[in-house]
Amino acid sequence: MNYPGKIKKEYNKYTSYANRGMDLEELINQSNEYYLESDIAVIYKKPTPITISEVKYGTKERIITKAYFRTPSTLDYNGIYRGRYIDFDAKETLNKTSFPLQNIHEHQLLHIKRVIAHGGIAFLIIYMNGTFYYLDGNNIINFIDNNKRKSIPFEYIETNGYIIEQKIKPRLDYLKIIDKLYFKED
Repeated sequence: MNYPGKIKKEYNKYTSYANRGMDLEELINQSNEYYLESDIAVIYKKPTPITISEVKYGTKERIITKAYFRTPSTLDYNGIYRGRYIDFDAKETLNKTSFPLQNIHEHQLLHIKRVIAHGGIAFLIIYMNGTFYYLDGNNIINFIDNNKRKSIPFEYIETNGYIIEQKIKPRLDYLKIIDKLYFKED
């Protein structure tokens, strides 16, 4: 770039590292807020169940100094969409070739099975290789039941998952995929 006085300065074009600094949960929270404000769905992040065991009392505030997890949490989000219960979790991995199953706890898998058995919709939103994927609970359970692997290959996610479109509102339009899978043009 040429500045006045013939001073030459290097100009480095901004390189986008899609959503660096904005984590997956924040994108989902913004999407859920949009869905709620637009009266499309009611979906919330579940609080982690903790028991507080020590509190320090100040003059104007109370500070939790010791707490522990009461029970293992199920999935991070739940709510209702078009009369159907939905329950899902947000997962990220830096692994480029597979999604480690250690990222999904045994009690979470059991919960996914129970939600599906009762007619609910369960899934994962996975951020992998710079892309957001929707992987339905049925596909997750099917893979685990039919494989001895400790990870889900990226090819399986590409083949059986769905790319979640990134937009301004909602940030991650995962309900569009649920419409396609569960509400085929009514």
